[in-house]
Amino acid sequence: MQVWRIGWLFFIANDANTNPNNNLDNDGDLMSAAALNTIPTDLSTYQLTDQFVVQRASKEDLPEVLAIYNQSIPGKQATANLALVTLEERAAWFNEHLDSTTRPIYVVKVLPSDDGAQTKAPIVAWGSFSDLYARTAYHISTEISIYLNQDYQGKGLGSLLTRWMLTQAPSLGIRNIIALVFAHNHPSLGLFCKLGFEQWGYMPEVCDMEGFIADVVMLGKSMTSDDISDKAPGTI
Repeated sequence: MQVWRIGWLFFIANDANTNPNNNLDNDGDLMSAAALNTIPTDLSTYQLTDQFVVQRASKEDLPEVLAIYNQSIPGKQATANLALVTLEERAAWFNEHLDSTTRPIYVVKVLPSDDGAQTKAPIVAWGSFSDLYARTAYHISTEISIYLNQDYQGKGLGSLLTRWMLTQAPSLGIRNIIALVFAHNHPSLGLFCKLGFEQWGYMPEVCDMEGFIADVVMLGKSMTSDDISDKAPGTI
């Protein structure tokens, strides 16, 4: 599962590269403090904004989740995977998350329009918590992954989903969140530092990207009561 763990923040970097000020300076604009501190009445779906909702992934979501992931591969900035991934290759990974109560995949969907023309809400982003390592003692620590549909980059959605997932971590038993970022990905490094992540490690020349060798930075954030209010959105 290493490929999926390395990729997530680079799509947020693309998000910031499209409009750096959109995410790095204004990432809180989409979700107000009131929204962060509101407990939803229906915990199966949470409304992020008047345009987006987030919910746990279901079995039928795999094709759309995979399509968004595969969009990121050709640019060599979103993941260390260099070839497109098939449904068969990702089925076991997906089902493992669906069967876990503490390592969910979340999908962000566009709310249907009022005119009723939209019959199915499309998935435009997804995020996941994955085991840092499989050994039991690591259960309090996790890696976070987030991917955006390329048409929704540069609109603050990456920051929005990341911040919301941070509010979910304590109720999932997560004390530490780890992100692996390519060292040349300065927008993502800046974004996560702004969200309170610190450098916990550095791995030089660990990725052969078939054209260049990439370093990877380990960023981490410990979740404390000061980070997440006890009035944060309920777990879904």
